[in-house]
Amino acid sequence: MVAHVHGSTAEPRYAVLFPGQGVQRPGMGEPWRDTASWEFVDSVSRASGFDVAELLLTADQETLSRTDHAQISVFTASLLAWSEFHRHDPFAQVVAVAGHSLGEYTALVAAGVLSVTDGAWLVGERGRAMAEAARARPGAMAAVMGGDPEQVTALVAEARRDGGDLWVANHNSPQQTVIAGSRTAVEATAVRAAGAGLRYSVLPVNAACHSPYMEPAGTALRRALELTGFATGAVPVVANVDARAHQGGGHWRDLCARQLVSPVRWADTLHVLHEQLDSTAFLDIGPGATLAGLARRALPEVPSHRFKAPVPHAA
Repeated sequence: MVAHVHGSTAEPRYAVLFPGQGVQRPGMGEPWRDTASWEFVDSVSRASGFDVAELLLTADQETLSRTDHAQISVFTASLLAWSEFHRHDPFAQVVAVAGHSLGEYTALVAAGVLSVTDGAWLVGERGRAMAEAARARPGAMAAVMGGDPEQVTALVAEARRDGGDLWVANHNSPQQTVIAGSRTAVEATAVRAAGAGLRYSVLPVNAACHSPYMEPAGTALRRALELTGFATGAVPVVANVDARAHQGGGHWRDLCARQLVSPVRWADTLHVLHEQLDSTAFLDIGPGATLAGLARRALPEVPSHRFKAPVPHAA
């Protein structure tokens, strides 16, 4: 179990990245079940109200595709990876953290802004609120690739001029922008994107995350956030909504609530982590390697790695 770091004798100054919903997969907790960090699973289960061990070990893909199940599962798997990373390399220099959408809550726990139990409770409440909002007003999302953000923004503006519900949801990299809105508007924009020579992939979700469709979820989440304490963190957390570094404190209540209905400024976040906070390497901690890939495309000159789970023992 190693973080793959090459090409420099100097100790890397890590910006740690935590993934969001979409990276979940069956059995993703298996590599961690024999580690000391597995004790977090019981704490997260009690705080969130989910059987997290079952979700991490035996749940199938259909079960994990539910918004509330996916969010608490990815949060916990990322938390386990973060804990084991510290056990593996307790002297690693972590200068800042950030998380993509849901991953922002893992980042807040990693920075010490939220406790594990408060983070787990908020993720549980957030997932339930988003699932309910999606049931009341189903939506869709799609990744548009191969064009710059201005091209995608123009496609979104065209859809809105035609009366469609469509918004930019994620600025992921210079080559990838995610859009969200009604399924009709998302699918219609596929035709326009193809006509412009862009690649287009509709995501397997029924929610329009980071759009006004999530306003009811934002209202419910604000009530939970008001009951939660936010400490001053040990390292800065770069927020999704403004791509600025925040040390901690109660203003995170507003940042977290706004995040549900605002675009994720991920490409800008990566630049802030490297150029303003002086990180020399990105480290993707959690299931999959999506964020390491986005970082390589956004800042190819900065090493991007992932912390790999241990190989589980054979039964």
